[in-house]
Amino acid sequence: MRKKIILASASPRRKELLSQIGVTFEIIKAEKEEHITSSIPTEVVKELSMQKAKEVAAKCDGSIIIGADTIVAMEGQILGKPKDRADAMRMLRLLQGKKHQVITGVTVLLGSTKTRSFAEVTDVSLYPMTDAQIERYIATGEPMDKAGAYGIQGRFAAYVRGIEGDYNNVVGLPIGRLYQEVLSAGIDLLDCQTEE
Repeated sequence: MRKKIILASASPRRKELLSQIGVTFEIIKAEKEEHITSSIPTEVVKELSMQKAKEVAAKCDGSIIIGADTIVAMEGQILGKPKDRADAMRMLRLLQGKKHQVITGVTVLLGSTKTRSFAEVTDVSLYPMTDAQIERYIATGEPMDKAGAYGIQGRFAAYVRGIEGDYNNVVGLPIGRLYQEVLSAGIDLLDCQTEE
């Protein structure tokens, strides 16, 4: 049976991870403003991923919709994408030399009856950074579209001491868990084909 898989995100990193394991999918970006009702990081990302998936599902009935949202959590603070360079500086100063959590919420709508929603948490430890190093990194432009103001797969790798958990989760999508969660619902994402 053919099922259309839709990724409700324009993130190039999520697109790359889904493509990497051989999933055929389309992208329809969720564009509505997000609303948060929780202050618990794992609940926040599940809520946001659900909002994205439902928004896109309303546009394409009967498909498998994958919504995802990633945040960084440090000392009770939720760090999303920086608003500007000063915000990126604030975030990176807070994170440098410490351990924090990267949390991705994923919601998969499987037709009209099944939903899988989960949050994956990965601990990331960073080396200390000077203000000059932080400013040099911000000048690359790399941190501006990333939760916590850094991309582990880019130049920021120079400051990563280690991770505990799923590396792909830090990149933006816990692809192994996503595949297994959907498989447990009786659907193999690798057997689905995009409708022509």
